[in-house]
Amino acid sequence: MAGTYSRTATVLILGGGPAGYMAAIRLGQLGIKALLIERDQLGGECLNRGCIPSKALIHATGLYYAVSAEGPEIGVLADGLRFDMAKAQSAKQAIVAKERQGVQALLKGAGATVLQGEVKFSGPHSAQFVAPDGGMERIDFQQAIIATGAVPASFPGFEPDGDRVLTAWQLLDLQSLPASFLILGGGVSGCELGEFLAEAGVQVTIVELMPQLLPGLEPDLSREITDALTKRGVRVLTGTKATELHRRPDSVELIVEGSAGRESLTAERLFLTVGKRPASEGLELETAGVNRDPKSGFVPVNDRMQTNVPHIYAAGDVARPPMLAHKAYREGIVAAESIAGQPTKFEFQVIPSVVFTTPELASVGWSLTESQARGYPAAREVRFPYAALGRAHAAHSTRGWVKLVADGNTELLLGVHAAGAGSGEYITEAGLALEMGASVRDVAATIHPHPTFSEALQEAALLWLNEPMHVARRREVVRR
Repeated sequence: MAGTYSRTATVLILGGGPAGYMAAIRLGQLGIKALLIERDQLGGECLNRGCIPSKALIHATGLYYAVSAEGPEIGVLADGLRFDMAKAQSAKQAIVAKERQGVQALLKGAGATVLQGEVKFSGPHSAQFVAPDGGMERIDFQQAIIATGAVPASFPGFEPDGDRVLTAWQLLDLQSLPASFLILGGGVSGCELGEFLAEAGVQVTIVELMPQLLPGLEPDLSREITDALTKRGVRVLTGTKATELHRRPDSVELIVEGSAGRESLTAERLFLTVGKRPASEGLELETAGVNRDPKSGFVPVNDRMQTNVPHIYAAGDVARPPMLAHKAYREGIVAAESIAGQPTKFEFQVIPSVVFTTPELASVGWSLTESQARGYPAAREVRFPYAALGRAHAAHSTRGWVKLVADGNTELLLGVHAAGAGSGEYITEAGLALEMGASVRDVAATIHPHPTFSEALQEAALLWLNEPMHVARRREVVRR
């Protein structure tokens, strides 16, 4: 009911995404009941408009493509096979709804109070809440966590309109697919959803300003996905700048400039995916005395997730890059533990990343170039091919490899980069090894179950040591 009220909170959490809800759950475990305010739906972008819904749709088209393209080779035959976007959307929505209910149940179990609406600071220890019906509340809090996440970035002349130009959020809600799509941006979303669209039968062109897809990722991984997308009929234009966008009633025209000169690209719709920016505007941070980087929009924090105002914390995408849900999970937990007075801090050696394409791409630690630049001039790398992996042949997934980087003097593991089925699962093993300062021999001596894709990691370690079991031994190995 509309009106003006007031309440108090030990801890106020702004945002119910990965960082926010994890913080509330951890606070509950530590005996502190949080007040969490979410403007939209619990779970944030990851659960509602990103990680989970995209993977649900990617799984659907992956099955469709596998049966249609690979099925006949392994005895799986299907007549009249087709992809139904509306049914895929229905299945996706059911998954998201179930996951959201799970988050709600966890928050209830943690003793957290959840409100839906807008919130902004009105002072160092107060905030103003506005409910969807216009009702207002003053909230007086002892401590607060800013976990408002991020929103899609844009630039003048290319703004999404929900019709011809879409964000990932809008693309993932389409009930039917157009015949053609332009994708402006070849990052993770551009590659993942570009493959999804192509496997569903859409004509796709990806335009990326940088010299490679997935800028910043290990170059061999970029080459792998570029080749895979091209084989699916996707046109990939890297080192190409979009200069103009013309919107028409039934199409869009994108003018680009690249190595081949100026070109006009036309499609029914354009997917704009040029990154994200922190959702830190409109929170009235200045009234609470909280600093915000005027250029990036991030809210700076220390290793206990405290802002410059010690009793106000920030976690997740709003705090700093990389904008990854698993990083946000950990930051939310650290913020909660800090508030509870626990001896904690956000400290890590590596953060793994995964791109959910085919082949799946996974990376943790440094590349060879990075390793040498960071003080390991004797670092060297090897690549073990999936083609020498029994499980890969059995699963008809021989495309891929594992690249292992280590110090040639001490055998210290420095990085693992993989392209292939299951790589997103076993990359955590590599991450644990890096966190613990493991050597290549430690990885090689760890017994891996057979037949699994994770054996590729062990095989790569054996190859680095020049003690390979399932590929030929190299004639010469530089020993330092």
